[in-house]
Amino acid sequence: MSTGELLSIEPLELKFPFELKKQISCSLQLSNKTENHVVFKVKTTNPKKYCVRPNTGIVLPRSTCDIIVTMQAQKEAPSDLHCKDKFLLQSAVVTAGTSQTDITADMFNKDSGHIVEECKLKVVYVSPPQPPSPVPEGSEEGSSPKGPSTDNGNPSGPEFASVTKALAKSQENSSETRALISKLTEEKNNAIRRNSKLRQELDASPLCDHNVQDLLKHDGKKNRGGVSFMFVAIVGLIGIIVGYFIKKT
Repeated sequence: MSTGELLSIEPLELKFPFELKKQISCSLQLSNKTENHVVFKVKTTNPKKYCVRPNTGIVLPRSTCDIIVTMQAQKEAPSDLHCKDKFLLQSAVVTAGTSQTDITADMFNKDSGHIVEECKLKVVYVSPPQPPSPVPEGSEEGSSPKGPSTDNGNPSGPEFASVTKALAKSQENSSETRALISKLTEEKNNAIRRNSKLRQELDASPLCDHNVQDLLKHDGKKNRGGVSFMFVAIVGLIGIIVGYFIKKT
């Protein structure tokens, strides 16, 4: 801050975050802490490059005035962001009742006997602020990785497709297993019915030799025993297969 007898100026450097092909603005604040009416004028070494609003004005006693300085869009960046442009702010005391239209260049002419304060301001180019780098989800310290995404509490995405496919395969295997069990049960029942019918026919025939009957009865027992053992073995094997798929799912 520059603290003159008439005006205090903040800041003393005009800092522009330089970007190509873009208008950039910064502000100045003038503070009049005296009991006088103070007129001011802003000059620059490069008037085509900058627009100052207002570039002249009157600051009333115990009041402030804000000035906006806009740099026109630039096509080329200076080397090392170095700028030689400068501003000059002049101020002088005027009588009460002086208006904006009454301001003339002669008010800032020292040769005319006016007391004029001057303050030089430098132009500084600074690099524009960099956007924050994206942080992967779950990589922050102390945070735990996120699980599968959900919609209304239901899994979605590749995980959901994988689970659905596994369930469908398991259901398909279960259906095949149930069909096989049903087929074996039906075959067992048919064998029992055929054996029972054969026994009834043998019992009803008086001409049949007892050796033949004993042989057929013996074969019937073997068939029933074989069917029962095969059925138990197949059911056990199916149970192992179903358990394997359920555990894998």
